[in-house]
Amino acid sequence: MPIPFHTDPVTTMPNQAGRCMYAKIDELRKIGPAVPVSLPDGMTAWSVVRGDIVAQLLTHPHVSRDVNKAVPSYIPGEVPWLAPWADLQNMTTKDGDEHSRLRRVVVPSLTNRKVQQLRPAIERISRELLHGLADNDPDVVIDVHAEYSYQIPTLVICDLLGLPHDQRPEVLRVFRLVARTDLSPQEADQVHLDLHTAMRTLIATKRSHPGDDLTSVLIAESDKEHDPLSEDELVATLLLMIGGGSQTTINLIDHALADVSEHSQLRRIAADRSNNSRNIIEESLRKDCPVMNLPMRWALEDIDLGMNTIIKAGEPILLNYGGHGRDPDTNSEPERFDIDREHRQHLAFGLGAHRCPGSQLAILEAEIAVSEFFHAFPHASTAGDIDASAGPTFIGNDLLRLPMRLGERNA
Repeated sequence: MPIPFHTDPVTTMPNQAGRCMYAKIDELRKIGPAVPVSLPDGMTAWSVVRGDIVAQLLTHPHVSRDVNKAVPSYIPGEVPWLAPWADLQNMTTKDGDEHSRLRRVVVPSLTNRKVQQLRPAIERISRELLHGLADNDPDVVIDVHAEYSYQIPTLVICDLLGLPHDQRPEVLRVFRLVARTDLSPQEADQVHLDLHTAMRTLIATKRSHPGDDLTSVLIAESDKEHDPLSEDELVATLLLMIGGGSQTTINLIDHALADVSEHSQLRRIAADRSNNSRNIIEESLRKDCPVMNLPMRWALEDIDLGMNTIIKAGEPILLNYGGHGRDPDTNSEPERFDIDREHRQHLAFGLGAHRCPGSQLAILEAEIAVSEFFHAFPHASTAGDIDASAGPTFIGNDLLRLPMRLGERNA
């Protein structure tokens, strides 16, 4: 394996979100500031879960998102599960001027002013979905993930990017698979290939039939650049926007609904459409971060974290965003859902130059989704242990199902 690592792993990172991942975070926090963990395909990386160290390494001058800078011998595709996260040429895998160039064509379409213009469309989508849910018996358990949480972000991002309806099933199929870390190398290779094929089909469609959509704007803005994005860079940027605009927001809505449903007072607060539910969303981002471990960062030089822990140059670093929000030294009583929490800290959208440019859209979608849901169903509650539906991944904080009883609909 050409990706260097100078010591043996201490433990294995589980392919399971939810309670299993939180237990692993607690274990790793006790061991040290960074812990060697075993990952799929024989790879070892430094897992970092302590809040202060996560924040430190997110902006550390000797930590890069670019594997090629840190590991010149790395061959794209040699670690199949890692390929969608490390091999793509977009703003998440580049630093400095290269990062700025790739980010520049995306950010203008995601300003807060432009995002707020999407509010009526998001409200319409939410209300239409809730109208459909009203046909269910109030005491029957339904999968709110499939019928509601999953639908809103995918419909919004597909509409925003102008994804043709006949291309949507394939795009959504592969994006449901990309964060799974329990796939075989052959399955992971096929997912990577299918992702590229789907994006090239979309780009070809928009080049021949441009429209008033974000994909067409992205292509047009790139063409205006002195150094336009290559086809591979366009593919990678679209993959980033669809993935970031769908699965992470789905996770956020799922967990926010589950957290709020456990408290009658929170349900009343959330149901008030005139109330700003931002604190509810921010607390959910902290307690149940949509992204747990985001692959991958790389040490450009040796980094001494103290306590006899030295990350050697060229070694991979797996920063645990959820570990930061759950660290008792960062947030007191971290397992308690408290919308009135003072000095709340989370890194759900990253930090520094690589902070997610789509954060405002994700928050808006979640605010609307939660408020509209509890306005329609003020007595909704989860049915059983949602951790039984935790996704098979250490990357996202996924739920495969969100079983709930809706209760009586609001008149």
